[in-house]
Amino acid sequence: MKSESKKPASNNVMKKIVIDKVTFNISAGIEQDQVEKAITLLSRLTGKPPVKTISKKRIPTWNLRPGLPIGAMITMRGKEAEELLKRILKSIDFELPESCFVPNGFSFGVKEYIDVGGLKYDPKLGIIGFDVCVTLRRPGYNIALRKVKKSFVGVKHKITKEESREFAMSQLGIKMKEEE
Repeated sequence: MKSESKKPASNNVMKKIVIDKVTFNISAGIEQDQVEKAITLLSRLTGKPPVKTISKKRIPTWNLRPGLPIGAMITMRGKEAEELLKRILKSIDFELPESCFVPNGFSFGVKEYIDVGGLKYDPKLGIIGFDVCVTLRRPGYNIALRKVKKSFVGVKHKITKEESREFAMSQLGIKMKEEE
């Protein structure tokens, strides 16, 4: 008599999806005053020092040149990233349109930072919005990043757009809203 010990795919430890990182970005343009405001806002939001984003191309019509600071960003990982993400999702009522989801994650924007709980209006900053990009991963993704014996992540192991949406709905409580 054989006993079947085959587990369903949902209990497979290697198929479990987790949040890899949460990236916050503010694009400020060529105004250096706006870049400093973006840095101040991100440091208040996350409690960590952000980095300036630097332009790499020359676009004369936009007055861009290589090496010019044009924004600020910060990447967070771990528990504090998840807690901050939930706080920000609360500000948008846990609703995202279908177009926010992509393979391996989702992203959305917050129009005004004063919507986020814990942040108050500062007249020096004005009203600034920011982008949030959530990157998802499964265990075993490090084979594509390691130095020795680098390999590819298999097609069945990659996270699809539908799996990203299902993770967000089940783990983060996100609801789908109609496209505008």
